[in-house]
Amino acid sequence: MSKTKKDPMGHYEVLFIVANKYTEQEAKKVVSNVKDIIESAEGKVTFEEFWGKKRLAYKIKNNEYGYYGLYEFDLERKNLPALNKSLRLNADVLRHQIVSVTPKTDEEIKKNEEIKAKIDSRKEEEVRKEEEKEDKLKKESKLNKEEKEEDKENKENNEEKEDKKEDKENNEEKEDKKEDKKEDKKEGKENLKDLDEKLEGILNADDLI
Repeated sequence: MSKTKKDPMGHYEVLFIVANKYTEQEAKKVVSNVKDIIESAEGKVTFEEFWGKKRLAYKIKNNEYGYYGLYEFDLERKNLPALNKSLRLNADVLRHQIVSVTPKTDEEIKKNEEIKAKIDSRKEEEVRKEEEKEDKLKKESKLNKEEKEEDKENKENNEEKEDKKEDKENNEEKEDKKEDKKEDKKEGKENLKDLDEKLEGILNADDLI
């Protein structure tokens, strides 16, 4: 009775691109889903990297950028076609490529982790600088807004003072006109009185013809 020969195990690397329609956190979830697909095909992931967003060499489905992910895994060769098909049908994966590779040594893995740590540190520094820049712009914007509001308030106060001054001058002018009218009226009465006295004098004159 012959024994069933076990299918040989291969070591592979899959490099894939996730659509740019996602945020970085959402893209990381999609990358994690690819790991689940590999494990569903009875693969064992031995190494993983997330390269972040990069410009594509050419547009893929109207995407100029994409998120890159990489997994190394052990898998029986008979399961490779099914895995390849699952990734090809995945709408979130724009492109993928599976190649056979030599397993990384512990030293290579350590070196890659060091490189990744440096890249992450550089990214954190860039994010920190960008946040500082945004904070500075917000403070400047707030300061400019406060200055504009202060200028507006000063302008309104000055306009109010000018209006009050103008009202005061108009009131004084009205009062002056009233006084002038009173004087004119008084002077008119006095003139009429003088005229009446002159007429009366003429009428009572002895030499009146």
